[in-house]
Amino acid sequence: MDQPFERLLVWEDPVARSGPENMAVDEVLLEGLGEEVVLRIYGWEGDWVSLGYFQKLEEARRVFAGEDVEFVRRMTGGGLVDHRADVTYTLLVPRGHGLAEARGKKSYRVIHGAVVEALRRAGVVARMVAEDGGGESPACFEKAVAWDVVGADGRKMAGAGQKRGKAGLMHQGSVLGCGAVRGELGERLGREVVAWRPSEGVMGRVGGVCGKYESGEWVGRR
Repeated sequence: MDQPFERLLVWEDPVARSGPENMAVDEVLLEGLGEEVVLRIYGWEGDWVSLGYFQKLEEARRVFAGEDVEFVRRMTGGGLVDHRADVTYTLLVPRGHGLAEARGKKSYRVIHGAVVEALRRAGVVARMVAEDGGGESPACFEKAVAWDVVGADGRKMAGAGQKRGKAGLMHQGSVLGCGAVRGELGERLGREVVAWRPSEGVMGRVGGVCGKYESGEWVGRR
């Protein structure tokens, strides 16, 4: 598969952050997005589960009943994601780029095609599914939908949620149980990959946004 982007800025965020801080960083990066495509790969401080924008907190609590986890709500859609054993990434594509303007199914297919290639390069058997799986579950990794990634046993191992806004496309993705994919994903997405990090000025805005994701009003809004 050809890489979808000619040039890609990659930030392997060295700081493990709380759920609200991770979401705030992604929002700040999206708001400040220029003409470059940005890939952020990051980790979590503590045991976090993220909810899709439209999910109900009560439903999430039922799924993780008895487990010592904290919840944070994403800006993006999709299902519940347990971040205790995943590689999490956010891809930010500026408005005007073909993939930011494409329909959701096409952008999922292109991006997850790169995820499949990254997994294969890391020695993991993986493929995309072309249609929704059966059954209903609010937990993201219990049900594969069209263009999700599954392993050799057919179980879902990579999924994502998206949001489109005036700045462009935000694609927040999760890959289960394969740390080696961190070093491969950027290479599969961009022909030219440039190590990058945001400026101190950009990161200085994170604290002001973090409170939104910490608030009970945001987390429990559904």
